Amino acid sequence: MATILGPSSAAISAACGSLIYPSSKLVIPSISINAGSGSWKKFYGGIGIQGKKGKPQFHIAVTNVATEINSVQQSQRPVYPFAAIVGQDEMKLCLLLNVIDPKIGGVMIMGDRGTGKSTTVRSLVDLLPEIKVVFGDPYNSDPEDPESMGIEVREKVTKGEELTITMTKINMVDLPLGATEDRVCGTIDIEKALTEGVKAFEPGLLAKANRGILYVDEVNLLDDHLVDVLLDSAASGWNTVEREGISISHPARFILIGSGNPEEGELRPQLLDRFGMHAQVGTVRDAELRVKIVEERARFDKNPKEFRDSYKAEQEKLQQQIALARSSLSSVQIDQDLKVKISRVCAELNVDGLRGDIVTNRAAKALAALKGRDRVTAEDVATVIPNCLRHRLRKDPLESIDSGLLVIEKFYEVFS
Repeated sequence: MATILGPSSAAISAACGSLIYPSSKLVIPSISINAGSGSWKKFYGGIGIQGKKGKPQFHIAVTNVATEINSVQQSQRPVYPFAAIVGQDEMKLCLLLNVIDPKIGGVMIMGDRGTGKSTTVRSLVDLLPEIKVVFGDPYNSDPEDPESMGIEVREKVTKGEELTITMTKINMVDLPLGATEDRVCGTIDIEKALTEGVKAFEPGLLAKANRGILYVDEVNLLDDHLVDVLLDSAASGWNTVEREGISISHPARFILIGSGNPEEGELRPQLLDRFGMHAQVGTVRDAELRVKIVEERARFDKNPKEFRDSYKAEQEKLQQQIALARSSLSSVQIDQDLKVKISRVCAELNVDGLRGDIVTNRAAKALAALKGRDRVTAEDVATVIPNCLRHRLRKDPLESIDSGLLVIEKFYEVFS
């Protein structure tokens, strides 16, 4: 991949109040975890709600989602390096493009079992860049974007209060298939309510995934009620919790990544359309390549630290390239002629809606930024358009040709 120029620093909007960067010597309080104890929970300021006439007002406290605890657990479990993944270029490219431009809308990875889908997604953790967040905010609020701020942070900005911001890596949150709706959306802390008389709201996985990545393994087996929750949040970018007479809303904008085996069941079309890109993964057939994969995995299992160190230089180079691509993305241009041809391909393929047009334009610009260019070429469009439109075509039960090949044929017909 080409080398990309360094990032340009973004100016902080004055409308968001004065921002203070903690010094490098800032000491963050340590968290002690005792089995069976909730002493690690820390409650931040709440949202005041006007009570009915004759009834006292109450205060809603918001507890953090213990991101520090999760990061400690992740650091203890070695992750397979992204640079060590052999083959599967289509899947890796889709993941990288979504990290560069989260507005692409995520990626759906479908393929045979045992092809490294989950391993590749989880290996992305090491490459995720740092973002600015309001210090101590459970929703990872963006200090520069009011639309990505939690209610408490927005109230502070409105009052002109100072915000303390810090840099943190983008979160990757796993959504288990057996998760309850309360754990995903957030819930009222009953223990806090009974012991202290305070109605405390405890944010769920959607709050933690805000401005990060939400990964669902075996997404085609996800319960319908959780699919409904994801659809609602993906459509609006906000999660609204109605519990015990309390209504709480918080930002929930995340990169949705799902993986699964098509033989185990189809995905609901409403959710499938919410994925910006679709990657098809197949089993490697080349014998020598299969041997290499087996040997690399054996090396990792034998000594994970030594294996990770051997790919450290490649990982750092790729991480730097992603950071530079993110910074130069806004300067990438796409010609009007290319835009028209992209829309012609979508129209002639009878793609419903305009998401296909939008995602293809975004993905092509992200690819150009990754390659270090400031202008999109037809080659960039040809690379990404099958992944952007494959899952949006209407399925014909009598059609035997792969939908990705149909997109490629139509592309060359329009672009020739």
